[in-house]
Amino acid sequence: MFPTSENQRETIVSVLVPVAVPMAYTYKVPAGLHVEPGTIVQVPLGPRQVLGAVWDGEPDAAINPKKLKTITRVFEQARPLQPDLRRFVEWVANWTLAPPGMVLRMVLRSEEALEDEPPITGVRWAEGRQPDRQTPARKKVLALVEDGMAWPKSGLAQAAGVSVSVIDGLLQQDVLQQVQLPAVPPAAKPDPNFAKVQLTLTQKEVSDGLRAAFDKGTSVSLIDGVTGSGKTEVYFEAIAEALERGKQALILLPEIALTAQFLRRFEQRFGTLPAEWHSEITPKKRGRVWRGVASGDVRVVIGARSALFLPFDDLGLIIVDEEHDAAFKQDDRVPYSARDMAVVRGHISRFPVILASATPSVESRVNAEYGRYARYLLPERASGAEMPQIRAIDMRREGPERGRWLAPGLLEAMKTALADGAQSLLFLNRRGYAPLTLCRTCGHRFQCRHCSAWLVEHRFQGRLVCHHCGHFEKMPETCPTCSSTQSLVACGPGVERIAEEVQSLIPEARTLILSSDLPGGAERMKREMKLVEEGEADIVIGTQLVAKGHNFPKMRLVGVVDADLGLAHGDPRASEKTFQLLAQVTGRAGRVTGGGLGFLQTYAPEHPVLKALMDQDQDAFYKAEIEARQVAGLPPFGRMAALIISGPDKPSAEGFARALARVAPPDRAVTVLGPAEAALAMVRGRHRYRLLLIAPRQFDLQAYLRHWLDVGPKPNRGLRVQLDIDPQHFL
Repeated sequence: MFPTSENQRETIVSVLVPVAVPMAYTYKVPAGLHVEPGTIVQVPLGPRQVLGAVWDGEPDAAINPKKLKTITRVFEQARPLQPDLRRFVEWVANWTLAPPGMVLRMVLRSEEALEDEPPITGVRWAEGRQPDRQTPARKKVLALVEDGMAWPKSGLAQAAGVSVSVIDGLLQQDVLQQVQLPAVPPAAKPDPNFAKVQLTLTQKEVSDGLRAAFDKGTSVSLIDGVTGSGKTEVYFEAIAEALERGKQALILLPEIALTAQFLRRFEQRFGTLPAEWHSEITPKKRGRVWRGVASGDVRVVIGARSALFLPFDDLGLIIVDEEHDAAFKQDDRVPYSARDMAVVRGHISRFPVILASATPSVESRVNAEYGRYARYLLPERASGAEMPQIRAIDMRREGPERGRWLAPGLLEAMKTALADGAQSLLFLNRRGYAPLTLCRTCGHRFQCRHCSAWLVEHRFQGRLVCHHCGHFEKMPETCPTCSSTQSLVACGPGVERIAEEVQSLIPEARTLILSSDLPGGAERMKREMKLVEEGEADIVIGTQLVAKGHNFPKMRLVGVVDADLGLAHGDPRASEKTFQLLAQVTGRAGRVTGGGLGFLQTYAPEHPVLKALMDQDQDAFYKAEIEARQVAGLPPFGRMAALIISGPDKPSAEGFARALARVAPPDRAVTVLGPAEAALAMVRGRHRYRLLLIAPRQFDLQAYLRHWLDVGPKPNRGLRVQLDIDPQHFL
């Protein structure tokens, strides 16, 4: 029971609003309206009307009722947020030290999702009615509607091959009549028995283990399988088990570019497509999916990390594919790891969570070794094909001629693959044409005016672009400093420059660039991925998105243009990230036919990461990396948190960071490093400093940070402090 105000006619409740506030506010409920915890409402907040949810806990009955504002609307058609989801919101807020309202914001995506979708106006034949004059177009329409079925007006016109005006004419003569059609469901219900796949013996053993996990309630399973081992087919059987038990399932993928091929495989197995949830779908479709998930009509969702906060009616399984991928970490607003929070959501609601990867994160490997996760191995490719041979090209002795970027040995291998009708993939994790443009007359370098980063030349678009804030400039013809003409030179390669070199050296090959920033967005990416899959490109030049889960049947050769690129950063996870990325991208070679080859162009072939790749010794890499982390007390054997202080000018940001560091609570268990200027010292016009905390695994880092920020100076004059628990990026 919620307490009542003095006049006994209105109840008061706690309402959490999706803004950066630390607690729920108290509101009055109009007489005659019933609300319960989880009810979605609209409330006044200052001059605005905002969405909110009635929250657990007692409201503040000490507030004078005359000062309380009243709930303005109750969304009665929307189901209340379930207790497990409310607990999850609070858990994420407590762990990330984010305002709980900002976590709730990820649940309440839009007011449109809370409104019932209006029915569609359709048409059907008014039986027995005929037009005053028959025309070929009208005959086509009447032939389609004579069975009495209703059609959407535009759909009927398209099916008949006529204009909408023909339909309108038949409506005016009452030959057709308007009817209300139900809203289109966001996805049909998958059939777990639609097309069962014949699994290998090893896959069947893993599948049986995953199915048995449903009887344990809370459990986490790690599928550790080489590229092409059939991890997707195996966890599809877990989805089938969830559906047979009447549960919903969620599959998280790190990249939208992965969805097209995945959707086709899902449809082949379950007879229909799952619902999608990511930034590229329309607001109208997002509303449909949100409502369908909440009502239980949507049974399976494939989505980006934000899908984790959908209000499922009866969620019974989460799968995190490519669980090692850094794209699962959100860095702004509420910095959280979708992989880790998926495990938390499964624990709260007592259902299994499955993590899958060919190169698991060090954290997941350690959790498996310590028995916290069940680990299932798929050591061989499902096709029976051997893993690719990996070779190093020592750029000090076997490198290309001056002004080129591809070594002769790699070029010869590409020509051989082309002659054999096989595909090649060149991987370089640099978008655009060149990472730096300078004037060779005066030395001027083109830098972003808002960030401490060079502008990247995108020659196809004629632009210089900042990849951090999105600022762009038209490529000038003269130097802006010395006005020299024909003096601007591109330094270093991006994928566009590599494509240019390939086209000049192997002109007969059909080349294709796969990069996330090319015009056309996700739809173009899906089309081009399908072209590669069908063998319509001979040589593909791509960034890191080509490393993730794609199956290109004709891909035989993979060349890494710069294998040293990821090893040059001062990132404690640099070795792990580089190993994962290179293992994933070289794993695209020979997945179906075998005979795959991977070439690593490097100036350091003796580096342990590259040696582990060439020796196909994943266990040796993980053993060395885990030991190094343990000695240094780094995750997963220790805990880390970052504080990023930013401000509109450098002196104020630095001064506040130093003042904050001086009042760090003394504790021998905690090491506080910094403040130091961030690797990206300025982003979007804000100057940035970082503090890094390292503590033992069992240390309550959140309590320490709360106390520190409570006793420390308070930011003002445009200063901000952002907390990042378990940071994945160190820029």
